[in-house]
Amino acid sequence: MRRFSWFNATSLTLGFAFLYLPMVLLVIYSFNESRLVTVWAGFSTKWYGELLRNELFLDAAWVTFKVAVISSTIATVLGTMAAYVLVRAGRFSGRTLFSGMIYAPLVMPEVITGLSLLLLFIGIGLDRGVLTIVLAHTTFSMCFVSVVVSSRLVSFDRSLEEAALDLGCTPWQAFRLVTLPIIAPAVISGWLLAFTLSLDDLVIASFTAGPSATTLPMRIWSSVRLGVSPEINALSTLLIGIVTIGVISASLISKRNMLRQQRDEQDAARAAA
Repeated sequence: MRRFSWFNATSLTLGFAFLYLPMVLLVIYSFNESRLVTVWAGFSTKWYGELLRNELFLDAAWVTFKVAVISSTIATVLGTMAAYVLVRAGRFSGRTLFSGMIYAPLVMPEVITGLSLLLLFIGIGLDRGVLTIVLAHTTFSMCFVSVVVSSRLVSFDRSLEEAALDLGCTPWQAFRLVTLPIIAPAVISGWLLAFTLSLDDLVIASFTAGPSATTLPMRIWSSVRLGVSPEINALSTLLIGIVTIGVISASLISKRNMLRQQRDEQDAARAAA
């Protein structure tokens, strides 16, 4: 077995330090007593209280969460339908154009996407607000869902659907009772990916949001331009904590399912023996 050399250890340490040291400093200074984020004046949690009393951040967080849930749900439905057509419909007239339109937002710069959507909303006379942000986020996140779901449908065993059809199911029943439960992990992954992209988006939301709707990334960006405040550090720390809890929970659930599957396989092997 190849030994873990000093070069590998140094490279790994520097890489992790580059990625996570700024986050660690951000978390530490979120408990700073002083308003100056670069001057340590003692331990305090008052900025978390100030954050909870900041109506601008709370309203922006609610708009962001609402937009992310709605847009990711719509994008998951449309992306799953698009993936099903691409994989199962075979060759049809306009397939190349259809697939190109589905995958174009993957490589399209966000500035171009945001500007084109802004011109569209202005052209049709649609006032910018929560609705326009939802439509914009659905547009650019649907392609990511389509890629994830189509990769699962490509490897799907179609004989299972054929067996359901032979047993009297309609095509819709076969999809709902057989196909959808099997590809559900890919559908859920697509929803989570679309949800994350919506939460993180700044550029497209800046073009499509109006005065009545401001997302949390937009609020943070506008606040940081005037100088980093301890409230921003507190908010970022809360977001890091939520993400960390989610990742650890997902890892524990995955490990538990893997152990359960191994136990089931061992029990089946003992029963067969």
